[in-house]
Amino acid sequence: MYQETPAKSGKTESASEERTAANAAAPEISYVVSMSKPWTHLLEVEMRLKWDQMPAQAELKMPVWTPGSYLVREYARHVEDFAVKGADGRDLGWRKINKNTWQVDSKGQREIVATYRVYSNELTVRTNELNDEHAFWNNGALLMFPKGQLTSPSTVRVVPYGNWKVATGLPAVAGQANTFRAANYDILYDAPFEVSDYKEIKFMAGGKPHRYVVTGEGNYDLQQMATDTAKIVDEGVKIFGELPIDDYLLILNLRGGGGLEHLNSTALQWNRFGFKPAANYKRFLGLVAHEYFHLWNVKRIRPDVLGPFDYENENYTRLLWVAEGATSYYEGILLRRAGLITDKEFLEGKASMIEQLQNRPGRFETSLEESSLDAWIKYYRQDQNAINNQVSYYDKGEIVSMMLDIAIRTASNGSKSMDDVMRYLYDEFYKKNRNYTPEDFQKAAEMAAGRSLDDFFSKYVRGREEIDYNSILEGIGLTLTTTRPNERRAYIGADMAESDGRLTIRAVPQGSPAYEQGLNFNDQIIAIDGYRASQNFLNTYLGEKKPGDKVRLTIFRFDQLRDITFTLGSNTRTDHAFAPVKQPTAKQKELYRQYLGGDL
Repeated sequence: MYQETPAKSGKTESASEERTAANAAAPEISYVVSMSKPWTHLLEVEMRLKWDQMPAQAELKMPVWTPGSYLVREYARHVEDFAVKGADGRDLGWRKINKNTWQVDSKGQREIVATYRVYSNELTVRTNELNDEHAFWNNGALLMFPKGQLTSPSTVRVVPYGNWKVATGLPAVAGQANTFRAANYDILYDAPFEVSDYKEIKFMAGGKPHRYVVTGEGNYDLQQMATDTAKIVDEGVKIFGELPIDDYLLILNLRGGGGLEHLNSTALQWNRFGFKPAANYKRFLGLVAHEYFHLWNVKRIRPDVLGPFDYENENYTRLLWVAEGATSYYEGILLRRAGLITDKEFLEGKASMIEQLQNRPGRFETSLEESSLDAWIKYYRQDQNAINNQVSYYDKGEIVSMMLDIAIRTASNGSKSMDDVMRYLYDEFYKKNRNYTPEDFQKAAEMAAGRSLDDFFSKYVRGREEIDYNSILEGIGLTLTTTRPNERRAYIGADMAESDGRLTIRAVPQGSPAYEQGLNFNDQIIAIDGYRASQNFLNTYLGEKKPGDKVRLTIFRFDQLRDITFTLGSNTRTDHAFAPVKQPTAKQKELYRQYLGGDL
């Protein structure tokens, strides 16, 4: 299950030092995680380090980020009550030497025992939460590692609260209750834990045992979830020809939203009443399909620097658009092939995504590769100007992956597809213990297409050019139609939100009337032409106006009241939809059928 050897890749000097193989035998490292008072939100950790070659000053380090979520999150800030003793029970001196490193004076001891607590009150898939309902944690946000020992094995024993049960993807240690083993820290930090009185269902998929553990009450159908998840898994196996795990765990917490991929597990969060109506349930299945496809794409088909990991610094790559965008694309593909959505539903989702991109000025400011590289400073720190200077490597990556798939299908007359690209990367890189580069990905796509795709990659991946959708879509008999249904409607052009009776500007897209006439983020619109402003009233009032009319906007800006004479513009936001080309050819019909299993 976890016997994989980390692939080689270029690393910073810090990471290389961490992974330098020591001549001496690896240390014995063990952890005990307790939760004696869940209401305090404090997870209690005992770390035991036994080492014949113990340094005079041992350094214990806390990761600063979680793989799969590309932002430095400074987990050390949640550590408190750090203390350390020798095997003889005597206190040892220690000090912090930087933000995430505790330096211990070992005084000749061959075993040291560090204890500390971690405040855990943030339920996301990348952080930790402990309360009277459950404990959920990521080991990278909880467990320290000894400097230079990221390749060393370790064990984790959990002392659950009350009658809570323990779930993790790590293999159990035989004969030791709630004790689990990791072959190295990439595996340890990859495996989240859920500890609660969860509900559980076991099922087979792809010929391997799977299970859901669900914490929280909601309107879900556990048996239906298992049945539909098995269908998704089986479609993934058809692409790669195998399921490279012994078992798989789906942790589902019924609060929040999102997911995070792991080698043989995933952590999911969903609204407790978000499984009905059917459209909501299909969105949940999309999340499941996304995280499950990561089992191959990212966790095994690894972009250049994404494994082995440097846990103390950013790990920069230009390939997040493949890691996440292509995975987002395949979540819809898997659902369609599994018969869980129709071809029309698939296309409606993609048209909506294209619409959002085309109405985003930032598409001319940032390429997919630039968006991937800058994830560490931008994606998780969206601000009011993000719409003007950024694209999402998820969303545009999904769209470009779709266009690439269609381009390959068309160029190869239907004999190849994006499946062949992913399969090639799996066979030639994962199975040969290598990480792939942007050049490797382009080469794989060109091999499948049977021709150069440099124009495609230079424009839409490395560059910022407008995507020529219809020149690509016509290969499978589709066209992208555009309309401007509100073009004659008066328009301010700012994105607004109403809360507690206050109508506030949240973003101002470039080129909009609001942008050109100086409305700002956080301006609070009080009135229009002297009448109290609300979202509903504004929509009704503007419905009686036309582009070019002038109105008086009364706003608060920095707590100062002011009036602005504003000229209303035309709403040029564009709606998008897919439609068949007129008189599709037999070849176009066949390629469409191969692609989405339907008829034009």
